[in-house]
Amino acid sequence: MKTIHKAILKELAFTFFLSLISLNFILMMEKILRLSRLLSGVSASISDMMKMIAYLQPQLMILTLPMSLLLSTLLTYGRLSVDNELVILKSSGMSFKGISSPVFIVGLSCFFAGTLVSLYFGPLSAAKLKEAISGIITSRAPLAVEEGVFNTSFKDVVILVREKPTIDKMREIFIYDGRNKKEPRVLTAREGRIYANGGYNLSLYLKDGHIHLAKEKTSTELFFEGYNLSLSLAVEPLSRKNSELTPIELLQEAKKKGDDGDDKERMAIFLELHRRLSLPSVCLLLMLLGPPLSLLSGKSGRLGGLTIGLSVFTVFYILLIYGENMARSGKIPHYLGAWSPTIILGLFALWVFHKESNE
Repeated sequence: MKTIHKAILKELAFTFFLSLISLNFILMMEKILRLSRLLSGVSASISDMMKMIAYLQPQLMILTLPMSLLLSTLLTYGRLSVDNELVILKSSGMSFKGISSPVFIVGLSCFFAGTLVSLYFGPLSAAKLKEAISGIITSRAPLAVEEGVFNTSFKDVVILVREKPTIDKMREIFIYDGRNKKEPRVLTAREGRIYANGGYNLSLYLKDGHIHLAKEKTSTELFFEGYNLSLSLAVEPLSRKNSELTPIELLQEAKKKGDDGDDKERMAIFLELHRRLSLPSVCLLLMLLGPPLSLLSGKSGRLGGLTIGLSVFTVFYILLIYGENMARSGKIPHYLGAWSPTIILGLFALWVFHKESNE
C-alpha cells in the first residue's frame, strides 16, 4: 500500500507543480503587461522585470494553490479511472479514503503554504513590489529622456532634448503637452533637470523658457525663470493598499475606520481579511471534492478534468464576488458574504465524498 501511495503521490505532485507554474504564468500575463507599460517609460532592465515577477508570485499563489490542487487531482485520478486502476485498487480491498490519502497530504501542504502566503508573504511581497517600483523609477528616471530623440513615454507628451551633459541635466528642451485637449501647450527652456516626484510621478524643472498656450482662436505666450512640469506614468498601482497590510494591521485599520465613521472602507478591510482566511481553507475542501469529481472527469479524458476544475472555480468565484457585493451594499453581514461560498463548497464536498466512500 505504501508503494501504491508513493506512486500516486509522485504523479500527483508532478502534475500539481506543472499546474501551479501554468496557472501562475497565465494570471501573470496581465500584470506583466501593466508592469511593462509602467517601467518601459523609465528604461527598466530585464533584471528589473524579473525582480518584479518574483515579487508577484506570492500574491498569485493565493489563488493558484487551490486551483492547482483541484486540477492535479482531477488529472491524476482521472487517468487512474480511465486506465481502470481505481477499479483494481477497490477490488483489492482499498477503501476510497485510502485511495484518496495522497490528495490529503498535498491538500494539507497547500493549506499550510496558502495560509503562510496569505498572512505573511503576500502582504510582504506587495509592499516590496511597490517599494521596488518606486526605487526603479527614482534611480532610472533620468534615463527616460535621451538626447536628440523624440520621447513619447508619457501619454500625450512629447519631449525633445538637444543635449544631456549629465544623466539628470538637460539643455535646449522642447516639450509638447497635449494632456489638456482644449488647451495644448508648447514649452521651451534653456536647461532643466528631471527627477522622481514620489510614487509613479516624475518632474521636470525647467529654467529660462517660455510657454505657448493655444485655446480655440486665441494664443498666449508666457515667459518664466523657473517652471516645474509634472509627468505621470498614468498607470494605477498594481496592488491595493489593503493587500500590503498584515492581519493585525488590517484589524487596527478597521478599528480606525470605524472610529472615523468610514463604513465603506471598513467593510473593504474586513472582506480582505476574510478572503485571506477563506482562500487557504478552500484547499481543505478540495482534497475531499477532487477524488470524487475525478471519477466523472475520467470518463471524458484530461480535457474533461480541466473543464470541470475550471467550472468549479468559476462558480466559486462568482459566488464569492456576489457575496462580497451583497456585504458591501449592507444587505448581509461581511462574514456571511465572505464565507458563504466556502460553506456551500464544503457541504457539497462532504456530500460527494461521503457518497463515493459508501459505494
